[in-house]
Amino acid sequence: MPSLNWPDKALNPLPPAEFTLKSYIYPDGEDYPSKSPENHLYLGDNLKIMAALLPKYAGRIDLIYADPPFFTNKNFSARIGRGEDSRRPTEWKLSDGYTDHWKDIDAYLSFLYPRLVLMYQLLSPTGSFYLHLDWHADAYARLLLDEIFGRDRLINQIVWLYHGPSPIRNAFNRKHDTIFVYSKTKDYTFNCDAIREPYNPNTVKTFASSSKAGFGKIPNLERGKVPEDWWYFPVVARLHNERTGYPTQKPEALLERIIRASSKPGDLVADFFCGSGTTPLVASRLGRRFLAADATWRAFNTTRIRLAGLPSKPFSIWHEKAFNIPLAQIKIKAQIKDSKISLIDPPDLDYWEMDPDWDGKIFKSAAQQIRPIRNGEIPLFLNYPTLGDRIKIQAVTVNGELTESVIKTGIQ
Repeated sequence: MPSLNWPDKALNPLPPAEFTLKSYIYPDGEDYPSKSPENHLYLGDNLKIMAALLPKYAGRIDLIYADPPFFTNKNFSARIGRGEDSRRPTEWKLSDGYTDHWKDIDAYLSFLYPRLVLMYQLLSPTGSFYLHLDWHADAYARLLLDEIFGRDRLINQIVWLYHGPSPIRNAFNRKHDTIFVYSKTKDYTFNCDAIREPYNPNTVKTFASSSKAGFGKIPNLERGKVPEDWWYFPVVARLHNERTGYPTQKPEALLERIIRASSKPGDLVADFFCGSGTTPLVASRLGRRFLAADATWRAFNTTRIRLAGLPSKPFSIWHEKAFNIPLAQIKIKAQIKDSKISLIDPPDLDYWEMDPDWDGKIFKSAAQQIRPIRNGEIPLFLNYPTLGDRIKIQAVTVNGELTESVIKTGIQ
């Protein structure tokens, strides 16, 4: 079988990352404080993260979706403003998103290849692996996946279609991505009835008008059909209720189809390039467990905010010890009156949360406030019925800086 080679192609031994368990998040206080979360969000290099997870999760993840950098050689900014005119990008308030710059294609492949191998090792024998790329590098990735999984283990090459403006004037507009679907064995999960969609009205009319339609093969029109391997979903820029401002965010409907098709309730779904957090968000909503990771603070924080606002099932937060988190210079101040915690003159915040009985060890977030996606201000108060003698508040500013404070309540 042909293989893809480049000078630095290698699978070098890599020590797993050292992680610190930072907090448990209980969205809306569900299951606080007794239940230990089954879902986990990691901040750090996913190569080290996956190496660290191998002893526990090798061959146990039921579905992996991977949306890595595309080899675009661009820097992507995150939109952090609210209520701005979407037609005037020059007026948007922006911050750093992530960098997709590479010395050359060899450097990109040296980044991608060992991560694909680790995801293969983590995938269960009945699991499915989805790799999402576009024209920049999908041809190279197809050869790598054939090498890792075997070319006979390709299930689908899905084309995601979308539309929108384009600056291209010397070629056809590039308005599709490619999603490769692979499995380890022939016994993979595929729930065709969970993803059926209605037949086109013209098809229904055709079968109603003639008994010869379909050359005598009449489909079950009421049940609907399994979608083809080309999918149309609008990009997030056109979905006002989903937009977080994170660049290259994927639509929830796209991930919902993938998760419904290739996993069952209770299964474990992973996304080690989780970006804006669409995969763990949809997985939790559909009753799946999740592992999610990203190497940038902006992506990690966007994912945490979306999960806390779903509400999702409880999840744990892990940080790679070597990761430097941007810290705000301003400490959060608050006052407490009649079980109401109010922030005093805070900086502009994206998110804040409270541990009502801080034990000095693991932060347990029992209540959260989130800045609205489109318009409005983040609420600066929380009501909580019972407080310990110390509460801890953590907050993230709109610029992505972390600030926290411990407050004595005077309650004994």
